Amino acid sequence: MSLIGKFASVGSATMASRILGFAREALIAAAIGVGPVTDAFYAAFRFPNLFRRLFAEGAFNTAFIPLFAKEIEGGGLEAARRFGEDVLAVLITVLLGLSALAMIAMPVLVATIIAPGFTTSPEKFDLTVLMTRIMFPYLFCMSLVAMFSGILNAMRRYFLAALVPTLLNVILIGVLLAALYWGLDPRRTGVWLAWGVFASGLAQLAFLIQGARREGFSMRVRRPRLTPGVKRLLVLMAPALVTGGIMQINLLVGQIIASTQENAIGLLNFADRINQLPLGVIGIAVGVVLLPELARALKAGDFDDAQHLQNRSLEFALGLTLPAAIGLMVMPGPIVSLLYERGQFTANDTALTAAALAAFASGLPAYVLTKVFQPGFFAREDMKTPMWFSLVTVVVNIVLSLIFFPLYGHVAIAAATSVSAWVNVLLLAVTLWRRGDFRPSAITLRRIFFMLVASLAMGVAVWALLTGLADFVQHGHLLIRLLTAIGIILVAAIVYFGVALASGGIDRSELSRSVRRGRKPKQVDASGQ
Repeated sequence: MSLIGKFASVGSATMASRILGFAREALIAAAIGVGPVTDAFYAAFRFPNLFRRLFAEGAFNTAFIPLFAKEIEGGGLEAARRFGEDVLAVLITVLLGLSALAMIAMPVLVATIIAPGFTTSPEKFDLTVLMTRIMFPYLFCMSLVAMFSGILNAMRRYFLAALVPTLLNVILIGVLLAALYWGLDPRRTGVWLAWGVFASGLAQLAFLIQGARREGFSMRVRRPRLTPGVKRLLVLMAPALVTGGIMQINLLVGQIIASTQENAIGLLNFADRINQLPLGVIGIAVGVVLLPELARALKAGDFDDAQHLQNRSLEFALGLTLPAAIGLMVMPGPIVSLLYERGQFTANDTALTAAALAAFASGLPAYVLTKVFQPGFFAREDMKTPMWFSLVTVVVNIVLSLIFFPLYGHVAIAAATSVSAWVNVLLLAVTLWRRGDFRPSAITLRRIFFMLVASLAMGVAVWALLTGLADFVQHGHLLIRLLTAIGIILVAAIVYFGVALASGGIDRSELSRSVRRGRKPKQVDASGQ
């Protein structure tokens, strides 16, 4: 399968998860709206998610996938199995201890880390503690899910690992539909959602264990031992843990600041859910596929292939995120209104969410470019450089948030996140360039320029249509607003792809060849073209 085909495989599965995520958020908006229960649920859910991203998808996977891929490349499946079993034993031990301590200390954690602003509202505070305790075992399940996903990805089996996150949304949608059917009050609905999160973790883990077995890979639970392989993993994890920790602290600081503004956490989460659609589909696809592929290419000494992988990833990422970012920045209001404005979600909530969405969208290309550039360090087992850059990023984010929050509220948090993401990308790209590890080819740079031109042309077209069709977009019946928005999006797509294809920003023949033949072009020069 070609690189673009692998991106498409992961992206299609992620797209299914994101679409279901929209359905989930729309049901949450209808069932409990923007209020104390919503703030409590999102604050509680963020905490196990913080540790999941920090230990599992963050530090653990960035260190584990290159090592596991190299075990397969160098020693075969049996060597990889022994390494996996050693890691599994240590991981289970650490997770059990961490989960027990966190659940015991949860009131202190909520008061000092998760949402200090909730201490002024005892009911919201107690609900957050309860929900976090219910959901925290989700961390244990999802850490093991991340490990089995990494194993399947290293074996070049991407689809199932990308698909199982849909189970979270499927289960929560079922919970919300049941709550709406039985007319449950918001507080009870929130508690049911917490139990649904826990159940989804168990379901995802079961599916991935079975998927690995179908590929002929199963593991036994051994007594934990610090083998040389595990020690090497821990050495690589240490700076990656700091990197992931800094980024999660970045998000947590934003939540802490937001907890001082009424309903800010809910507003930011609703906006970020929309922003996560292109980010998840494109960014996750690039991040999941590029790291193991790049690690294998470098292990085999195929530096031309490594350049090819990075150039194609860069083009793929920007070819989709640039128009998505401009589209979300130009028409955030109609999108938020169509997705959320019903039931408990008011027109004022739409305006506040749309402002945050536009701020988040300005950093969308940067979020995805991080997924393109960081594997260039991780595949070479350089975890420290991204760690220092992440430290700079979090300082920028915190300083900007604190300066502008009194003036712009929750929008300042979203904007600061975007600015800090661009700072991180700049540092990563300049370092790779200076080291000679990756320098985009002339063809790739030319294509990126014309992608930007096409995106700007699309943005002008969308703005003109929104201005001319304002009555239909803002005040019409739901069906009319929906059809108008779909029409504008279709015109935007025609303008973007028309300009990009005509100018050479997107090479239609190369793209078709890659997808049709399922392999990269036969002739690859030193620049990866």
